Amino acid sequence: MTYDLDGLSYLLDLTNVGIAGESTAIGDAIIQAIDTLSYGEAQSKVMVLLSDGYHNAGRNSPKFAVSQAKAKGIKIYTIGIGKSSDYDVTLLETIAKQTDAKSYPASSSEALAEVYAEIHALEPSAIRSENYLSQGVLIVLPLSLVFFLLLGWILWDRRGL
Repeated sequence: MTYDLDGLSYLLDLTNVGIAGESTAIGDAIIQAIDTLSYGEAQSKVMVLLSDGYHNAGRNSPKFAVSQAKAKGIKIYTIGIGKSSDYDVTLLETIAKQTDAKSYPASSSEALAEVYAEIHALEPSAIRSENYLSQGVLIVLPLSLVFFLLLGWILWDRRGL
């Protein structure tokens, strides 16, 4: 999961179909996303499924995974990457339709950016993230400990003279 859509588009633009290998486990991907979304507190839960192939791997079937997503009220927007002959158009359209979402093709990074813009218009969500930067110098405590241990060792060593 990423909020860096520009970076994702750039990476997809650099590669051809098959970026993740020869196997595509769509059902497992949906189940994993459902598990991840279960930790969130959002009332409206949405996932975006990008695929560049046909479901041919994994333990969970897409049908089972979609039924689980539908039961939890999760919409699944699907995006087929590459030429329409390179991925399972029918499966992606079925997944989207069964979860009250839409399916899109994207053969370039520009097309992918347009798809993301449309999905954002359909499902607007404020991205809230917080960064914490500790400005305290953390080295002071270990250095102080080392200094006092070294001082104690020197004094102990001199005492024996």
